[in-house]
Amino acid sequence: MNTTSPLLKLYLVRGVLAVAWAAAFASAHAPIGALAIILLVVYPLIDAVSSLIELRALPDGSGRRLTLFNGVLSTLAAVGVGLAGAGGAAAVLHVFGAWAVVSGAAQVLVGLRRRGPELGRQWPMLIAGGLSFLVGIFYNVQALGGDASLDVLSVYATGGGVFFIIQAGLLGLRARRPRTQTI
Repeated sequence: MNTTSPLLKLYLVRGVLAVAWAAAFASAHAPIGALAIILLVVYPLIDAVSSLIELRALPDGSGRRLTLFNGVLSTLAAVGVGLAGAGGAAAVLHVFGAWAVVSGAAQVLVGLRRRGPELGRQWPMLIAGGLSFLVGIFYNVQALGGDASLDVLSVYATGGGVFFIIQAGLLGLRARRPRTQTI
């Protein structure tokens, strides 16, 4: 089964949605009102829906299980950040940070399993997952201090979106290369 084309489209759309979300959230998060909470819920739902779409393109195996796990985790994160929105910026950063840590680790594992040439070696996804893990820790530390700000979430989403767009570009380049056959 050729998974390159469906993943290319999915990664491109996911990346563009993340960047668009970041632009919308940057202007809507202060103070945390209804629009900000809706956007906070939408961001992990984009990830959840993307994971479910990606499941259709993947063969059976541990990569599928990790992708399903990420979809369920992102759905729970959507509920969590929606509820945390009423508690203020620190509460949102705790939930978002915990989600970033766990989903970042899962993204690294998926990327490591997809290092083959057909799926583009996944280095942008490995970097994005690793950064998500580290940034999630930072968010939780920041939430413990007196300087909790949701400004960082737009930067996070923009970075993630750019890595998804780069990965889509790499998949597109690899799909256009002629395949060599060995006899």
